[in-house]
Amino acid sequence: MYETKESSTNQLNISIALNKCPVTYTLHKIGGRWKPLIIYHLTSGPLRYGELKKAIPAITEKMLIQHLKELEADGLVNRKAMPVVPPHVTYSLTTSGEALAPVLNAMAAWGMHYSKADVLE
Repeated sequence: MYETKESSTNQLNISIALNKCPVTYTLHKIGGRWKPLIIYHLTSGPLRYGELKKAIPAITEKMLIQHLKELEADGLVNRKAMPVVPPHVTYSLTTSGEALAPVLNAMAAWGMHYSKADVLE
């Protein structure tokens, strides 16, 4: 892996976009292939790691772990580990994570509407 040059123009542009554009900020936090799916599945309530993996079978373990850590670091997901053997870890949405439910529902409605329109055109 390589180090990111903190003083680069690209890093400055990213910083400006994240601080000045709420859409860019939101997409930075929930964008990508898997984060919206993880959040969507957690809107129905807390899930264990295995339940999330079953709900999103195409995701690799590495990606699921990585995205759960990122979502936790961003304050969108809570991770509750029980001190038992075998480990019992439950993931749930924080208040700000729960606030994304209407956003994801609107995105789903838009996608259902326009994906059908693309097929017809």
